[in-house]
Amino acid sequence: MAFIEAKGISKVYRLGDIDLKALCEVSVTIKRGEFVAIMGPSGSGKSTFMNILGCLDKPTGGQYFLEDIDVGKLDRDELASIRNKKIGFVFQGFNLLPRTSALENVELPLLYNGISAKERMEKATEALKNVGLEGRGGHHPNQLSGGQQQRVAIARALVNDAPIILADEPTGNLDTKTSAEIMELFVKLNTGSNITIILVTHEADIAAYSRRVIRFLDGCIIGDEPKERS
Repeated sequence: MAFIEAKGISKVYRLGDIDLKALCEVSVTIKRGEFVAIMGPSGSGKSTFMNILGCLDKPTGGQYFLEDIDVGKLDRDELASIRNKKIGFVFQGFNLLPRTSALENVELPLLYNGISAKERMEKATEALKNVGLEGRGGHHPNQLSGGQQQRVAIARALVNDAPIILADEPTGNLDTKTSAEIMELFVKLNTGSNITIILVTHEADIAAYSRRVIRFLDGCIIGDEPKERS
């Protein structure tokens, strides 16, 4: 059964008198619990596709279904609810609030759900424990290494029990050793908690942690292959 389904997704940006085609009738089906890497050079459409999957952008044409919900028919509040409850986002730049502790950064998604302060702290503490940062909740981002900051970002993505993580170049600011540690964490979350992970990367060694690679070029899918983890 399809968990995520894109049917003939196209995206056209209007730049003055020019139409720029970012996606050309892309169709993809992703099952719950898959670990998918999306690869392609800059401008290939992979980040545009990720933004559509994350309900951050709407396609110009085609349909996007998430758990059989036609996302294109949702209003702004409904889209915000899906982003908050079903999708955790992890970015290259961590996107942490600098003057806020790790624990408070992880608590942020819970503020929109009317959860009590006590439960927020409990869930955020557990999320930090799950990413190997037990006891670091009081530290601010500038007191943490790059790898630790990314772990905080992953904990924030997990704290609402979202079944999907969308990760856009999550190791782009990390050294090789730390990148491997973060990717091993993603593998653990995927295999241990059945979280669906969709990862944008241009690095083959990072894509090697996935179980499926979708390759984009000029807004089109040019490859979609299952693979064994290295």
